[in-house]
This record gives sequence, C-alpha cells and structure tokens, in this order.
Amino acid sequence: MKGRNVKPVWVVDDDRSIRWVFEKALTREGIPFKTFAQASDALAELDIGAPQVLVSDIRMPGASGLELLSAVKQRHPTLPVIVMTAYSDLESAVAAFQGGAFEYLPKPFDVDQAVDLIRRALDESLREAQGEDTAQVSPEILGQAQSMQEVFRAIGRLSQSSATVLITGESGSGKELVAHALHRHSPRAAKPLVAINTAAMPKDLLESELFGHERGAFTGAQAMRRGRFEQAEGGTLFLDEIGDMPAELQTRLLRVLSDGTFYRVGGHQPIRANVRVIAATHQDLEACVKQGLFREDLYHRLNVIRLRLPSLRERREDIPLLARYFLAKSARDLGVEAKRLSDAAMAYLAGRRFPGNVRQLENICHWLTVMAPTQMIEVGDLPAELRDETPAVESDWHSALAREVERMLARGESSIMEKLATRFEKTLIARALAHTGGRRIEAATLLGIGRNTITRKIAELGLEEKETPPA
Repeated sequence: MKGRNVKPVWVVDDDRSIRWVFEKALTREGIPFKTFAQASDALAELDIGAPQVLVSDIRMPGASGLELLSAVKQRHPTLPVIVMTAYSDLESAVAAFQGGAFEYLPKPFDVDQAVDLIRRALDESLREAQGEDTAQVSPEILGQAQSMQEVFRAIGRLSQSSATVLITGESGSGKELVAHALHRHSPRAAKPLVAINTAAMPKDLLESELFGHERGAFTGAQAMRRGRFEQAEGGTLFLDEIGDMPAELQTRLLRVLSDGTFYRVGGHQPIRANVRVIAATHQDLEACVKQGLFREDLYHRLNVIRLRLPSLRERREDIPLLARYFLAKSARDLGVEAKRLSDAAMAYLAGRRFPGNVRQLENICHWLTVMAPTQMIEVGDLPAELRDETPAVESDWHSALAREVERMLARGESSIMEKLATRFEKTLIARALAHTGGRRIEAATLLGIGRNTITRKIAELGLEEKETPPA
C-alpha cells in the first residue's frame, strides 16, 4: 500500500485475542488499522470518518455485526465489509451477503488468508474511490487513455465555439456521448440538443423530420409540423450516421449550412436556422466522396473540426474503469448490490476484441448484473460467446503482464517495475541467444543493442551458464 493514501482498516470483535491477532498481522504488513471491542464504538467513530475496509464479527454483545453492516452500508454504500463468525451457518452467510458484505470469513481462520482478503478489499475500495473521482470529473464520458485525453482536450478547446464538428469512430465507440459533451460545454448549453439518426428513417420521412412540413404538403399532413432544425433553434442539432444520408437530402443540408435558411416540406417561406450542427459517422467519408456516394462540398462543410474517437481496442487500459462504472450503473438501475469482476475476469475482458466497442461492454456488464450467480464475477461467469471468442492477438502478452502485475500488487510486493524489467530483459536476451545459437553479436544486432551491453547484461542476469559458447 506504499504511495497510496489509505485510511485505516477497522476491526470490530469483542474477543480481545482476535483483535490482538489482527493487530500483529496488520502491523507486520504495514496496513494502518484501528480496533473496537463493540459495534457501538465503531458506529460512534463513523460520525467522524469512515475506514478503508471494515472487518467485523457477527455475534457480539449489544449491536450485532449485521446491524453494523446495515448502518455502514446506508452511509457508505461502496465500503467493503468483511464479516466473520464462529457460527458457520448458512443463515449468517446469506444475511451477510444480502446486507452487502464484501466477503464472509468463518472462524477459525488462517491469518494469512484473512490478510489476503483484507488486501483484496483494500484494492477494491481504492479502485472504487478512483472510479468515483473520475466520474465526478467527467460523468458523461470516462477514459484515462491518452487517446481519450486528447478528446477531452478538444472538447475543452471547443467550449467557446459554435463551429461545426464531425465526429468519426466505429459503431458503439461513444460518438453521441461526445456530441452531448460538446453541447453541454458550449455557449448553447441552455438551449436544446436535438438528435436524429439519419440511417434509421426512410428518405421521405427523414426530410419531414429534419425540415418539418406545412399542412397539406402530402397525404396525411393534417397539420403544420416543425422539424428538428426548428426544434433545435438556438441550440445544437446532432446528425448521427450522416454517411447514410440520401443524396437529395445532402443537397438540402448543404443549403442550410451554406446560407443558414431552409424551407419546410411544401413551404414557400424561408426559415432562418440558428443551429450548430454536429455530425457523426462510422464510415470513411473520404472514400464515400471518391465513390460518389457523398457530396464533396457537403463533406468540406461538415469537416470544419474533426474529432476521431478511438475504438475500445485502442484504449484497453480504460476497460477496467468502464467495466466498474457500468456494473455500478446497472446495479443502480436495477436497485441491486453492484457486482465485482475478479482480477482474472478483468484481465480476460481486457483481452477481448470488442467489435461493438463501449456499447458492447456496457451490454455485457448489464447481462452480468442480471445473470452472474455470485457477487464476485469469475471468468466462467462471463457470457459463453465471450469465452469462446479468440482473444485479440496483439493483446495476449499485455493481458498476461496485466495479470502478473495484479498478482504482485495483491501480494503487496514492492519494486514491481524493477522486478518485471529484469525478467523482461532476461527473457529477451535468453530467447535471442537461443535463436542465434548463442552468438552474442548476432543476438545483440537483432535486439538493437551493442555487444558490450549484451555481454554486461548476460553477466548481470546470470545467463552465462545457460548460453552456448559465444561467437
């Protein structure tokens, strides 16, 4: 836990010997703690501040551990609570999990097992805190990857602008969320944001939807109707999947963007459009222009400012953050306790291809909230189609590295970067020497390092006795 701002672990047990065991074990592990002999003392302390993790006995004089669990969860819903009892009965376990316990620890317990459990709860608590901080900074879009930080910076730079924006990216990558953020952080934020998916409507209906119609303009037009341009007056019009817009409507849209006026279907009076247009597409519009499927002049009108959203495959480091957020969101929507992904399940997710991008991940998290049998989600609980999928080749070793880092963190190891860097160098040089039959100069050339460097590294890493005679 070095370098992390960790609040104390609270241990509540009326048995003085149990408190002593925890005090010794946590002191040895360098984990800050505070012990209480009864639940009422912990509840009183809760008014001053909360712990990072709570460990509590169930059966105690006065308020029980389950009552303490309930009170803590009301005030701090995400705080991990570990309950322990000498009465290892099903009823107590069920009551603990129904009350939102992180884990159930029957007595007598192995001290190392208890400490490992506390470390897992600490990691969970710190991840929850990190997720909350990120959500408070940018509740509409989440992302810590460099590519997403570029998107956030662009939204910030455009905050005082009403320029037309073209958002590109694969389906499900979050283009509509970016459009909402651009509107919310613009001078037009107090006015409406009106969205329309141009690929979801027939051509004739789309024209009326965009520009409105006069009474009697066509069969069934029994009253005048304002279109999306009028509904968005003073605000923003978001045109999703603009690449699928029919050619005739491309011409009408170009006219609006060029001179700022339009006509309702069947109308003769020009209507002024004070609207900012944000368009989005998953298609390659330049290719569509070359194929004659999209007007080049309209493309240039739309392509004033371009924002490219990365696919989820390009920002795998955001998958844990997004998964935790979507699991919490699904739990809130359904009114249930949020489920958690084990380290192995999280690493497995991070190695998937996700052709449906963020939307696919959100759907998976919703499915898991409903269908996963336990609070802790393991690889075997993931949807069958995800488990049968071939992993993204380029991420295999990244996933293995991520799992190893998670294991080392869970064990509380220090100097992790130095240890892994040493193992990384040792593997590279050993494999290169094996490939070249022990010829150092050739191995050094393949690795892109000098002969003196590889000779020094061989000695430092203890590879002398394993290599064949050098060339």
